Amino acid sequence: MPVRTAKRIEPARPAGRSRAEGAHPAFKIEAVDDLEPQRGGVQSIGRAFAILEEVARRREGIALAELSKRVGLHNSTTFHLVKTMVSLGYIRQMRDTKRYRIGPPLFMLAAACLDEIEIVSLATPVLESLSRDTGESGHFAIRRGDSVVVVARTSGPGAFQLTDRVGIVRPAHCTALGKVVLAALRPEQFDRHLARSELKPYTAKSIVEPDRLRREIEDVRRAGVAFDDGEFDTEVRCVAVPVRDFTGQVVGAIGISGPVWRLSLQALQSRARAVHEAAAKLSAEFGYRATLP
Repeated sequence: MPVRTAKRIEPARPAGRSRAEGAHPAFKIEAVDDLEPQRGGVQSIGRAFAILEEVARRREGIALAELSKRVGLHNSTTFHLVKTMVSLGYIRQMRDTKRYRIGPPLFMLAAACLDEIEIVSLATPVLESLSRDTGESGHFAIRRGDSVVVVARTSGPGAFQLTDRVGIVRPAHCTALGKVVLAALRPEQFDRHLARSELKPYTAKSIVEPDRLRREIEDVRRAGVAFDDGEFDTEVRCVAVPVRDFTGQVVGAIGISGPVWRLSLQALQSRARAVHEAAAKLSAEFGYRATLP
């Protein structure tokens, strides 16, 4: 039996990506006589994942020519790899536009990874950092029916912290977390929400008129941030921004809240930047990458 020797392979960049694009070098131990047969397969796997990542970033779908350009491959190479993934269901081609989008099996894999327990484990460290930076309570909430439920929370280092427990359900129309979730709905979904939901007045500042709420949600969608100025609790102000998953879809909202005497409107605006940064960190944990221009 021939003796196989091992050698240290110098850091190599993944196929189709440059170091400037975020490639991380890694050392591998491989048998010398096994290296050559494996190289083509490893390269194909790297290319396939690059294609999946690029398709996942384009919610509206992506054409073959643009996809090839983005991943740095010839059209024929990209076509054959995509054809295989289409046959497996991981990529699907829309009949009308011929654009490619991710397929249901990827959503199933993502759902298996991002169950509620995993979401909490990823969100908690980000919330802890956010609370330290702002001195206020941090919250991460997801949609549940026509309301939102807080699935993770942390307290800030200062006195007089809010004591909302994990699992608490809050109305969507008068909370910053809820407004972010409403802003992520498609127009027809939001219309159905308005038609069936009671816009209950919790305080004198609660938005209870459908047209006014529609304008408020349009502002949130345009600005990417929502505020609650004593609309659910007269003594509390909040700010929240969306958190996205690997497909770019909004999966929840992250925010902070504090007493009105400490969290003035000016302070609320200034802390919105820290909330945006926390949302970017958590979105990255969920696999989101900002779309390149």
